[in-house]
Amino acid sequence: MELILAVDLKDGLVVHGKSGRRDQYAPLTWGPASTAEPVGFVRALRPAYLYIADLDRIEGRGEHDRAVKDCAPLVKHMYLDRGCRTPEDYLQYLGVSTIVGTETGGTDLSRYHGGYLSLDIRDGGVLPTGADPESFLAATSRYSFDGYILLNIQAVGTEEGLDPDQLARYRTACTGRLFYGGGVKGVEDLDALKNAGFDGAIVATAVHRGIIPLDAVRRGQWS
Repeated sequence: MELILAVDLKDGLVVHGKSGRRDQYAPLTWGPASTAEPVGFVRALRPAYLYIADLDRIEGRGEHDRAVKDCAPLVKHMYLDRGCRTPEDYLQYLGVSTIVGTETGGTDLSRYHGGYLSLDIRDGGVLPTGADPESFLAATSRYSFDGYILLNIQAVGTEEGLDPDQLARYRTACTGRLFYGGGVKGVEDLDALKNAGFDGAIVATAVHRGIIPLDAVRRGQWS
């Protein structure tokens, strides 16, 4: 299972937040990196796989394309959510898979081809309609994405933990490649995701707190 480090970018810096309250996200000035400047941050942590959420572009008030392109050669592969609203928003760059989030991607997801679809979940439902995640996953075979991400926005930064039975139901509902992010609190959750058959886990807070070993993030694998 891939172990993927999540990085949120806002106002030119790596930020840390909780529960999706983006107006309260602040520069990440604690943890294993001594800088919140994106390239310096990635150089310090040296992850094999990187997930970047460009919060400014998601919210329609700027972008971090230069930082993204500078970080891409530093990792094996990058997964990038840049707030796609049309297929033209894909970033065609070596080593980068663009993510289409349900929060911004619109109602006709069949327009998109390739990359990853992120099921952005809040209050138990997929944004923006509140659809049931299991039902949504069961219908993903109609689309042309390379894989799917379950992103529990409310759980980001909370380390609230995961329900193994729920993970198993999610995995059964989806026939494609499947990642999970949001609320992964430690190695027990990583084991639960791996045992359920997930292909990747997106982590951040537990790494910065030293709960998930940085060496594992550098290897990029949990086994």
